[in-house]
Amino acid sequence: MAIRFGTSGWRAVIADEFTFEGVRLVTRAICEHLRSSGAAEGSPLIVGYDTRFLGERFAAESVKEMSAHNFRALLCDHAVPTPTLSHAIRSLGAAGGINFTASHNPPEYNGMKFSTADGAPALPEITKSVEALIAEFMGRADDESRAIAASGGGFESLDPRPAYLEDLAGKINFEAIARAGKSYAYDPLWGTGRGYLDQALRMHGLEVETIHDWRDVMFGGRSPEPEDSHLEELREAMARNKCVLGLATDGDSDRFGVLDAGGEFITPNQLIALLADYLAESRDWKGGLARSVATSHLVDRVAKERGIPLYETPVGFKFIGELINEDKIILGGEESAGLSIQGHYPEKDGILACLLAAEAVAARGASLTEQLANIYARVGRIESGRIGVRLTPELVEALPEKLRRDPADIGGRKVERTNRLDGVKFIFADGSWLLMRPSGTEPLVRIYAESESEKDLEVLLEEGRKYLLD
Repeated sequence: MAIRFGTSGWRAVIADEFTFEGVRLVTRAICEHLRSSGAAEGSPLIVGYDTRFLGERFAAESVKEMSAHNFRALLCDHAVPTPTLSHAIRSLGAAGGINFTASHNPPEYNGMKFSTADGAPALPEITKSVEALIAEFMGRADDESRAIAASGGGFESLDPRPAYLEDLAGKINFEAIARAGKSYAYDPLWGTGRGYLDQALRMHGLEVETIHDWRDVMFGGRSPEPEDSHLEELREAMARNKCVLGLATDGDSDRFGVLDAGGEFITPNQLIALLADYLAESRDWKGGLARSVATSHLVDRVAKERGIPLYETPVGFKFIGELINEDKIILGGEESAGLSIQGHYPEKDGILACLLAAEAVAARGASLTEQLANIYARVGRIESGRIGVRLTPELVEALPEKLRRDPADIGGRKVERTNRLDGVKFIFADGSWLLMRPSGTEPLVRIYAESESEKDLEVLLEEGRKYLLD
């Protein structure tokens, strides 16, 4: 069994590859990496978990291993959002932390997300070091790992919720939200956001109806992802209570989903651009905007109109997190519903994103749809989309050569320049673009595209599929 870290840690199917043996092995490798990187004996390490099957049991096994390696193990006393763990790492001066979560993956998965002392997802050079140590330790019998864990001492219990909510209170204009006096509906999708996002609003006198407010390790029989097709019950709750917004977060609350007053789904690409525009207008902050290579160029247009720099990063929030740490940006986001802001943590925070949406609606006195219309009137409308293409073994073999090519045109559309920051991105003379990015974990290529009309977007995505398969 080879253990590999993707863009957000190690994920695998429970009882297949994700086992107690694997958890001990990965924890041991992380401890060894931290020790060799200069972490002092007795340094705190924080462990959290989400609402998935056996999450607390895996976490308990991990803290035993940490304690045996002479770290001060702190175990969260309830299922916690990933951004909450990030805040706890930073505020308590921990050497790092592990959250047992598979985020928005299907219910049969679990995972280990390793964050470094700054609260950010571990960078590739760090995860490669951990992977090398895992491979080294894997040759030894699990009996050794069990013996190490059995020798471990105790752990300390930690409730990170109050400090996180207090921190949020200093970053969101709750006074503006309270003055508007509107009601909200919230769907944590049976995940860790329950008792966090809704509690933050209730603490400031707001009415919130929370649905799916209990633990279901099957997440209603589907992935805990706040995409449009998963939010029908949230729409119903909004209609019942005449809510101004419907808010949702994924399994570990690092991703967001937002419905406007009429039940319209605001895509992550749209919300990132809208909040970038709102923060540039409402905060006296210096800095630019950042987006991943797969995220809408609507962000670029907002940056250009506002006269601020635009940073483009590879896919993976860790790269945007570096810019947050360097205080270079007002906001950074990914089309996969990840977002953070200046002065916050270098980690996606779906709770923060939802609260900022509520603030923007309250402060501007306009719905999100109306605010988007205003942005489109100023900088032009852009339509974004993506598809996935499964690859046969033959296409897997041919793919590297195909992606190395520099075509003059695709489907008769002239390629103006090619961007190989992450995958291959063809930017066309009319401003539309097409990105092909292979998955790191399965025989799949994701094709992203953007154009100024829905019809042309569909054409462009199909041209991308043809280019890939021909």
